[in-house]
Amino acid sequence: MPNHTPTKSADARVFLMLQGPHGPFFWGLGKMLTAAGAQVWRVGFNAGDRAFWFSTKSFIAYTDPPEDWPDRFEGIIRDKGVTDIVLYGDTRPVHALAIERARALGLTIHVFEEGYIRPYWVTYERGGSNGNSALMTLGVAEMRGALENIDQDTIDPPAQWGDMRQHIFYGALYHWFVMFRNSGFRHYRGHRELPVTREFILYFKRLILMPHHWLSRAWHTRAILGAGHPFHIALLQLEHDTSFQVHSPYSTMLEFVADVIEGFAKGAPRHHHLVFKAHPLENDRRNLRHEIRRIAAEYGIEDRVHYVRGGKLQKLLLSARSAVTVNSTAGQQVLSLGIPLRILGRAVYDKPEFVSHQPLETFFAQPERPDTRAYRDYRQFLLETSQVPGGFYSKRGRRQLMRLVVDLMLGAEAPDQALLSGKTPPRQPLRLVK
Repeated sequence: MPNHTPTKSADARVFLMLQGPHGPFFWGLGKMLTAAGAQVWRVGFNAGDRAFWFSTKSFIAYTDPPEDWPDRFEGIIRDKGVTDIVLYGDTRPVHALAIERARALGLTIHVFEEGYIRPYWVTYERGGSNGNSALMTLGVAEMRGALENIDQDTIDPPAQWGDMRQHIFYGALYHWFVMFRNSGFRHYRGHRELPVTREFILYFKRLILMPHHWLSRAWHTRAILGAGHPFHIALLQLEHDTSFQVHSPYSTMLEFVADVIEGFAKGAPRHHHLVFKAHPLENDRRNLRHEIRRIAAEYGIEDRVHYVRGGKLQKLLLSARSAVTVNSTAGQQVLSLGIPLRILGRAVYDKPEFVSHQPLETFFAQPERPDTRAYRDYRQFLLETSQVPGGFYSKRGRRQLMRLVVDLMLGAEAPDQALLSGKTPPRQPLRLVK
């Protein structure tokens, strides 16, 4: 996907920030860009956006109906002399419309996302992410060629999970502001189907039940590992997540569940078991355990199908025969361990060298092993370009992220394009801060 290459110095750049991750990351990023000499403006679509932007002078409240947003966006671009837009996730409606107009106007588009490799990295790309990323059309051979002239050091993440508690806390706080302080944004419509009140309740419930969920997860994991059965893992995702909704053939997670159970029932050896692993942020908007049991019973295999709450995945993965997902980023963790992987949607890591495209029935019977050397080259390319150490939610993670990402944003080329053209992007730290 082509990207505009800025030629202006930092003090001639004007950044317009749209919606960001829950919490203060965008505010800190804006301050750092200002310190570099750029101008920064922030558009807020609700009280949650406003709560985490601590300057009224640079805050632009969008309070008009959604259908007026494209024209208002162009008006802001002209009025402020914007050269760059910054956003988190490129498929929510307000962002997709803004990207379309920004691309036509020749602006630089900076997209943040959760890390393709997790935890302890976030994704920074230009033009688009996930199914809209330039990685979708880039082959492993091209990546290998770009890596030939640079020193390569393997970077492994710390053992701890990261900033999940802060992620859940800021999500609950953000939705509290939208629930109780949103009177000035009466036309606001969220990009998710659930009402904001329901979102807040689910976030809050998830926060207070974390100890209970930990115990449940530990008990079920121990039971599965202790039984000694060969098993396969199905990685569930958040049904409302845009990467699932936009870059998959499914509209609900249960459609994926049904396909996986059918393929397993028809193809897997009878002594094999199937484990559905929930997303770490799964908030029980749907009773997945009950629905999975119901579908498994239709195929007469309910005693071979299990459900485990989200959290650390590696303990189960180390004993798994294979894994299947729609397009979860956890698929990269599967590949890093050399475990066969089948995906059913569009993902940046969908490369024929290491992702199986067998029919599900065949995959569960005899999964193809990935080319681990090809995956290591692919992973190294990501670490040298789009994956930036740090996190959005903890103070320590934000500090680490800020040390590098502002220089990447101010660079004349996107990090991947710089590496492909022989211009090495800023060096990633060799040690991750725990």
